[in-house]
Amino acid sequence: MCIPGTAMSRYINFYTDFAFKKIFGTEENKDLLISFLNALLDLKGDGEIKDLTYLNSENLGEDIRERRAIYDVYCQTKGGDLFIVEMQKAKQDHFQDRSIYYSSFAIREQGQKGKKDNMPWDYCLSPVYVVGILNFEMDETNRSDRVISKVKLKDEDNKDFSDKLNFIFVEMPKFRKTEAELETFMDKWLYVIKNLYRLQDKPAALTEGIFKKLFEVAEIAAFSKNERYDYEENLKNYLDWFNVMRTVKNEGRAEGRAEGELALLTKQVLAKKEKGKTASEIAEMLEVDIEVVDEILNGLK
Repeated sequence: MCIPGTAMSRYINFYTDFAFKKIFGTEENKDLLISFLNALLDLKGDGEIKDLTYLNSENLGEDIRERRAIYDVYCQTKGGDLFIVEMQKAKQDHFQDRSIYYSSFAIREQGQKGKKDNMPWDYCLSPVYVVGILNFEMDETNRSDRVISKVKLKDEDNKDFSDKLNFIFVEMPKFRKTEAELETFMDKWLYVIKNLYRLQDKPAALTEGIFKKLFEVAEIAAFSKNERYDYEENLKNYLDWFNVMRTVKNEGRAEGRAEGELALLTKQVLAKKEKGKTASEIAEMLEVDIEVVDEILNGLK
């Protein structure tokens, strides 16, 4: 079995930023994201998402001192529903809090559109969905095998308080079905996400036309020269991170983890800087706060 994306792989590794944004974050491939979201939310018939528009994925605070939020994918349906779709490769402290913080930008910006028909805003919100595809288990002490967790605002009687804020977390390590065990359309999507880089052809169980397109989009041999270079650079960063995390886990030393992560991040920041990238661009590419990038660059002066 090949390791996560190598020369032996025919298809890209879904867990890389390049793959995630190529498959779910581009206009020409938005039917793939629409299919995934419809399966995830079990939307059918008139309730299906038919189309969506990609929005600016960078949300700023009210002044320069506030933190920003940079989403992997941010989009809106024709009905006005807002979706923040994120790929999370590693567990973070206060992950749930981070998800709530990110959702706040999508809520707050709805009140910044001014008056409509000369009337003040009436606080009517469009629903916001935060979708996290996680390459880790949120709570390793929880023995539940539930792969998809859906969180809504409820009152003490477990009745819905509001449908305007929704969190959906997909814990990929908990998905263990083989091709022969796939039962639902969502099963098939999860199987592809987890195993794409391992496959040498489209599995026979994936008969739907949308998967034919996905495998065409994901085939490395069909990439342009620039796409191939960008993917290989992104894959190298991912493999470096993967190896650091594996070493840290095996050694089990907190200090080793901190030092290893910082050394890897510093190496990646310097590589991007040498290619002429700005601090803001580096922060977005490496999915870290710009303050962290500035601290690394300033420390090297």
